[in-house]
Order: sequence, then structure tokens, then C-alpha cells
Amino acid sequence: MAFVSRFSRSRSSSRSPSRRESDSGSSPALTVAELERLLCSGKTACNHADEVWPNLYIGDQDIAADRRALSRLGITHILNCAHSKWRGGAEYYEGMNIVYQGIEAHDSPTFDMSVNFYPAAEFIHKALCIGGKILVHCAVGVSRSATLVLAYLMIRQNMTLVEAIKTVKGHRGVVPNRGFLRQLSGLDSILRTSRKI
Repeated sequence: MAFVSRFSRSRSSSRSPSRRESDSGSSPALTVAELERLLCSGKTACNHADEVWPNLYIGDQDIAADRRALSRLGITHILNCAHSKWRGGAEYYEGMNIVYQGIEAHDSPTFDMSVNFYPAAEFIHKALCIGGKILVHCAVGVSRSATLVLAYLMIRQNMTLVEAIKTVKGHRGVVPNRGFLRQLSGLDSILRTSRKI
């Protein structure tokens, strides 16, 4: 409960008008450089897993491989954003009652992560709706996994990209690569337009 109240305060403060907001109430999208500056503010440290939204964790491959730690956290779902045919997938969690989904994504500015935005958001949303706890992870837990959590907050929690970044940065240092930031900015524009209609 303390987390929820802490989150409520941080979300309401993240909705305060920015210097670029017009009287009409809509602000222009930030440039990638401005988004990078925003990502450099706030929390920069990371644990192996950090709760960035109630029951939603961003983590690294170390926590994903630690069955005991996953049990302690009560993780029921795992979204692996660095899935590979050479590493264990769902079979690694056999007997743990963990629902697993893997995405083969590369942490490269040229990789099209946007094709995963909606499927990942749905997986996260379904897990949270049934009272589950979900770990979204990649290798280090700062770029690929953070990108998909930001997309979830934008798609399912109706946040702008800036609000989503501020929410996550309040709990974990994340740094999506420039290509992912451009794709998230594109999603932000699409969602802003669709919410006006």
C-alpha cells in the first residue's frame, strides 16, 4: 500500500505543466536529446530487480536465473526481452507456476522494438489483472525491458512518454537506446492523437 501512495504522489507531480506546454494543454513531443537528459535525472542505480509499478518489476538476467529470489519476490510471470534459443526459456521455470513469454530483441538502435509494444503490454496487463507479479527483464535491465515497460505504462495506464519515464526513473535507473526512444516517441504521438479523437 505504501508503494501505491508513493506512486500516486509521483504520478500527480509528473503531470505538472512543462515549460513547453501550451495553453491548449498539449505539449509537443520531446526530442531524443531531451528524453536522454530526462533519463539522466532521477535514480540512476539499479538492483537486480526493482518494482517500478505495483507488482511490475524490471530486472536483469541474474535475477531471472535465480529461482530462489523469484520465489521470494512472488513472481508469477516473466517477460524475457532477451530471449534466445541458446538460453533456457519456459523450461527453466518448470515446477514454479511461472508463465513465461520470450521476445528475441536486440539492444540496437536499428532494431524495431515497436512490433513488441502491444503484445508485451497485453502480457503485462493480463498478469497484473489476475493479481500476478511480473518480472520484465533483459541482460542488464535498462534498455530493452525498460522500453517495453514504458510502452505498457503508455498503452495501458494512459501515461505520456515523459510521465512513464518519470514513473520508472523514480524506482530504477533506465537508459533505452536512441532508436528505442525514437520508437517510444512515435508511440507517444500516436496515443496522444488517438486520445484526442
